Amino acid sequence: MEAERDLKALQARLERFRDEREWARFHSPGNLAKAINVEAAELLEIFLWTNGREEEGRVLEERRAAVESELADVLIHSLNFASATGIDLVAAAERKVKANEERYPVAKARGSARKYTEL
Repeated sequence: MEAERDLKALQARLERFRDEREWARFHSPGNLAKAINVEAAELLEIFLWTNGREEEGRVLEERRAAVESELADVLIHSLNFASATGIDLVAAAERKVKANEERYPVAKARGSARKYTEL
């Protein structure tokens, strides 16, 4: 799968980047989980005080570079977390999608924002 290969290549590049700077000692699971949270909050901040899809679309258009940068930071720290903990992120995501398919059957979940426990 090309996407998986690209993800593994990106993860290897991030590991090289980390190792060249001797930053592995800072990449504890706790620190990386905090970093993911901080970057996700920075992504969320871009949309703070927006009201509805139309306004969010306008903000996305106007601040696309910032959105891309923050989203990339979330991905980078997630890949660093996966590397530090030995988690195969693609396999974990595939398992999660399968579980969600079971929790949210199309016949019950289509068009609904309810949690699976409420369907």
